[in-house]
Amino acid sequence: MSALIEAYDRLTDRLRSAGDWIAPLGLRLLLGYEFLKAGIGKAGVDGVPGWFAGKGFPLPFDWLPAGVNWAMVTWTEILAAIALMLGLFTRFAAFSLFVVTTIAIVSTHWPESWSSLGQLWQGYSVSRVMEDGEFRGNFRIGLLFLAMLLPLVFMGGGKLSLDHALITAGQRADLVHARRGDLLALSLALLVPGLALVYLIPLWGIVLLLAAAAAAVVQRLRG
Repeated sequence: MSALIEAYDRLTDRLRSAGDWIAPLGLRLLLGYEFLKAGIGKAGVDGVPGWFAGKGFPLPFDWLPAGVNWAMVTWTEILAAIALMLGLFTRFAAFSLFVVTTIAIVSTHWPESWSSLGQLWQGYSVSRVMEDGEFRGNFRIGLLFLAMLLPLVFMGGGKLSLDHALITAGQRADLVHARRGDLLALSLALLVPGLALVYLIPLWGIVLLLAAAAAAVVQRLRG
């Protein structure tokens, strides 16, 4: 049994090592392609479409003119997608697209109202789900994109990326495997999904953001 466990541990160790090279690559290329295609499609439109201008964007984006929001989402999708595929500033690019996707879900794909989690889950769909004349949402693809972006936000672009090449060239290769597990790391782990949930399910988002703030304060007090 001990030999079997040891063999399993050796295998998983090598899989983790291989994962540093290959695991993020598929996410980067697939998400990059999808967002680049969406951004180029928007760039080819003359002016701001009426459907976009009439959207009810959440704070602080509702303070901006429709043309500014259109330009921001267009160029964020294009530039962040290219950066993602190259693995350049991967975390920043992934987080930018995380914000874009969250706002898209809130303004377009999230149900106008829901009375239970079961009813909300009806919106986990690609097509519009109508019941009793009410829009139940179609946030399935957006939610999948958020889940795919999270590993890139937290783990970066992997070794097959320009980020890794820059780290190596700067003689900072030790950062690839360095891990600092403390309450500040927990705070960041709570902060990113909290920022999305505060728009989608405000109570859950507020709880996560408060927990993130508490973890950061405790870590600061600990020194």
